[in-house]
Amino acid sequence: MAPLNERLESAATMAAHPRIRATDIETELGTRYTIDTLNQLVPRHPDVRFVWLMGADNLAQVDRWYRWRDIFACVPVAVIDRPGKTYTALSSRAALALARHRYKGPLHGLSRQTPPAWAFIFGFRDGTSATALRQSRTHG
Repeated sequence: MAPLNERLESAATMAAHPRIRATDIETELGTRYTIDTLNQLVPRHPDVRFVWLMGADNLAQVDRWYRWRDIFACVPVAVIDRPGKTYTALSSRAALALARHRYKGPLHGLSRQTPPAWAFIFGFRDGTSATALRQSRTHG
């Protein structure tokens, strides 16, 4: 994995939107697990409607994460389709366990849903891996 400062710079460049900010909040909070970060972040910013973003590859195995159900109970989750992962993700243990909480309305409404709420975002699927992106930056 690339050093944190390089990952932050890359995330900021990729986001390039005034309402998205890449931070090293986990370092500041001293958290290790996603749920611990969310449990500190959400109360700090009560006026923010957080949505957790994850790739379909992560949904396929999120049931192995520490307190994964609590993540979905804390904030709405947007799952972004990844090449070759659609079926695996949508048939995963987590997707099946949370099937009745799947939000199928307009995506701009996801942030207003009461957790657990999650949406699967179909669309353009970029198969470029994080490793390949880092290598392309290193080699020009």
